[in-house]
Amino acid sequence: MDAVGMLISGFTEALTPINLMMAVIGVLVGTLVGMLPGLGPTSAIAILLPLTTVLGPVEGIIMLAGIYYGAMYGGSTTAILLNIPGEVSSVPTCLDGYPLAKQGRGGPALGIAAISSFVAGVLGVIGLVFFAPILANQALKFGPPEYFALMILALTVIINLAGNSIIKGLIMGLFGYMLSMVGMGPTGGQPRFDFGIDALSAGFDMISIIIGLFAITEVIKGMEEKQTAISVGKIGSVYPSKSDLRKSSKAMIRGGFIGFIMGILPGCSTAVTTFLSYDIEKKMSKNPEKFGKGAIEGVAAPEAANNATSSAGFIPLFALGIPSSPPLAILLAGLMIYGLQPGPVLFEQSGSFVWTVIASMFIGNIMLLALNLPLVGLWAKLTQIPYGVIAPIILILSFIGAYTVRNNLFDVFVALIFGVLGYFLHKYRWPVVPLILCFILGPMLEQSFVQSLSMSKGEFSIFIDRPISLTILLASLVLFVISIILIKRTKIRVKEVVGTELDISE
Repeated sequence: MDAVGMLISGFTEALTPINLMMAVIGVLVGTLVGMLPGLGPTSAIAILLPLTTVLGPVEGIIMLAGIYYGAMYGGSTTAILLNIPGEVSSVPTCLDGYPLAKQGRGGPALGIAAISSFVAGVLGVIGLVFFAPILANQALKFGPPEYFALMILALTVIINLAGNSIIKGLIMGLFGYMLSMVGMGPTGGQPRFDFGIDALSAGFDMISIIIGLFAITEVIKGMEEKQTAISVGKIGSVYPSKSDLRKSSKAMIRGGFIGFIMGILPGCSTAVTTFLSYDIEKKMSKNPEKFGKGAIEGVAAPEAANNATSSAGFIPLFALGIPSSPPLAILLAGLMIYGLQPGPVLFEQSGSFVWTVIASMFIGNIMLLALNLPLVGLWAKLTQIPYGVIAPIILILSFIGAYTVRNNLFDVFVALIFGVLGYFLHKYRWPVVPLILCFILGPMLEQSFVQSLSMSKGEFSIFIDRPISLTILLASLVLFVISIILIKRTKIRVKEVVGTELDISE
């Protein structure tokens, strides 16, 4: 009942004009970038992250969160109409969505995708309301050893974010931690690795690195690929028939349930849950032979799983400070920029903020349903904007954003350097999200480790003598093994579908 009461209070704040406007902006931008192959929510959030310097924490996070779950909605449009998934998680939607479009039923397929996303998104947020506070309350018992174990658990996410090579992911994570060590140490306050350069004494700015690795890199990639606009044909009515709704209803619920349960696990990507949901739905169907040829359930199940996983990902983010996907890793950075420490104390110290954001997610899902059904044709036309128009705007916003955080030209050069670095990392398939994750979590891991050893007078046994920290460390090992198994299975399915190996971490 406390959760319900706090949620009602959150709705009071979320329904203020400024917060409603931020939710609208977030879901509109998210829907658009979800339909643009190659851009995606991670890059969009990175581009707009500098707005955290001028917006309040509630308004800023509502907008950034709206971009994330809005992009999960938008990814189905090009997947269904053009057989082009904006994200790897949209690949299963192509399997039946595109055949439906070729049969002249692209509109109903888009309608089912939007309704499935809405149903699963709302179910996911309801789960967030009840699960996250319980998890956070239990985590209030944590001391430095438990926080150290929790950081180890968070770093197991690297396995899921490592793309096609775990070794490369670990190397990039180590590189990110080394970058975080530049500047003042988190424990002693002594300058480290600044090499006598004044600009480095304050360390690297998080926003500059993120803008460089995602926003500027995307512009360089688009220029090299000579990326052009996407053209979309006629869509027709997007309102599904009663028969379509009846066939899809159980698939929506099952997909949403699978996506939510898997999404709670730290590091379980939407690519994993969408393929898992599609495969289960096909096995449970009375007519499995129709899958891959235009089964409406084949659209409903993965789209529901996609959005439920996205909503469930906020549970480990808010309650434990563990991001389960690249966009949530950028959101974690946004929270820390505002001085908000995701984890056990977030609900206690910033309860009003958390419940307002959660309430805005209910409102945002309603907005998305209202926008996606009648405005699909408009979204399709917007994707025809030439990339040559979009790219300079992104570049200008990136440079302005990097400069305004600390009013320092050095940060602009850092963003540019990491933009070029990010291009080569992407070209040679080195994952960049582990770098960001370790850059953020590295100082927290170091601080809790030093504090733990101070408590035990240098005895490492403190991490296994305390039941909670031992349990978390064992859970990290179990999740590590489960992640590897699920990733291998998902890679096999992706290769079967698209005929080549894709990075399922994106």
